Amino acid sequence: MKVNRKIFREYDIRGIVEEDLKGDFPYFLGKAFGSYVKRLKVNSVIVGGDNRNTTKDIKEKLISGILSTGIDVVDIGTIPTPVLYFSTHYYNSGGGIMVTASHNPPEFNGFKMVVKGKSIYGEEIQKLADLIENEDFEEGKGKVSEKDAKSDYINFLVENFKFKKRLRVGVDTGNGTVGPLISELFGKLNLEMEGIYLESNGDFPNHLPDPVVPENLKDLINLVKEKKLDVGLGFDGDGDRLGVVDENGEILWGDYLLIIYMREILKEKPKSKIIFDVKCSKALEEEIKKAGGIPVMWKTGHSLIENKLHEEKAPLAGELSGHLYFYDRYYGFDDAIYASLRLLEIMDKTGKKLSELLKGVKKYFSTPEIRVEVPDEKKFEIVKNLQNYFRGKYPISEIDGAKVYFPDGWALVRASNTQPALVIRIEGESENSLQRIKEEFFKIIEKFK
Repeated sequence: MKVNRKIFREYDIRGIVEEDLKGDFPYFLGKAFGSYVKRLKVNSVIVGGDNRNTTKDIKEKLISGILSTGIDVVDIGTIPTPVLYFSTHYYNSGGGIMVTASHNPPEFNGFKMVVKGKSIYGEEIQKLADLIENEDFEEGKGKVSEKDAKSDYINFLVENFKFKKRLRVGVDTGNGTVGPLISELFGKLNLEMEGIYLESNGDFPNHLPDPVVPENLKDLINLVKEKKLDVGLGFDGDGDRLGVVDENGEILWGDYLLIIYMREILKEKPKSKIIFDVKCSKALEEEIKKAGGIPVMWKTGHSLIENKLHEEKAPLAGELSGHLYFYDRYYGFDDAIYASLRLLEIMDKTGKKLSELLKGVKKYFSTPEIRVEVPDEKKFEIVKNLQNYFRGKYPISEIDGAKVYFPDGWALVRASNTQPALVIRIEGESENSLQRIKEEFFKIIEKFK
């Protein structure tokens, strides 16, 4: 069977349902995943799915494929992705697979996979494509059972968080999978919640559930200002990324959230490594050093950062895009729901407003994440040409794409792991330097594009 290799991406499988995941593809992927884990001596896996309209059908075919290899399946229903990750640890399962396309438009769907407590990525994902193409499958007859993982997850969080003050929290889940769960959880934690777009709706009628796009946070910002709330929390479609708005309606990106988290963690665990991706502000690196930690910059991508976190035995990692990973009092995977509670806990403990928690941090001027559409087959070649162009002209980091250090700022270009696009971010010490670097950088990108 031929598969579209383009959908087997760096850290997940994702594509348009009617083109890439149609017919028996999910069944054969189930056979491949079942065979893959069986050869690693795993005999049972957990399967969950998001609230997309296509997820139910895809999940049924996937489970059927897994069962045909002799692997048992625990079906945990419609849940956010972190609940699947949590379940693999909490139930001590050898693996799990989540049917989700996160924040992508409704016509997309996909799969995120965990084996032996860690997300699989890179070459390991390509091995699944090999198994399908070679029809190299195990045979057997697995059994399916169900578990109420959502309740176990909520109970775990309720046991681990207690709030003295009744914080007033705005929440926008963008009609993704998080809404119903967060309503129940915050109720049990005695948090006062004002919610918008909490209803589960796989058509995402109000905005795409992507809290990294400022446009998608507009309604949350208005809610926070209008109701004079302490904080606004935006969740992506499957609940593994967090967007935050402070009491003044200012957006705090993942790198500034990391500053708040790591200051608290380094008080308890001095000299720890803190992992962050190449898109993060220079302010984060400076603040980690000031707080007595060791900054470690790494490649963007949820599996890549997660793997680095475990490799370095770091208590905390994060990405600009709002993936936040706690290996401190938690299992070390990206969970926006857990991360939101850690933030509220710091606010509760210190009695400070969010804006006050960032006092004294140097302000840099930066662009949001800019995506420039280019074909999948061209994006890596363009990045390679840009690395060659800048090498020798300016200091450059090639950990992930080209991060070019100018005297008064930096500019990054890298190939997106999830879309046919280049991802660009630029930071300057002043608005003038940001503008100048941006103009120079984009001129050069256009030349190679």
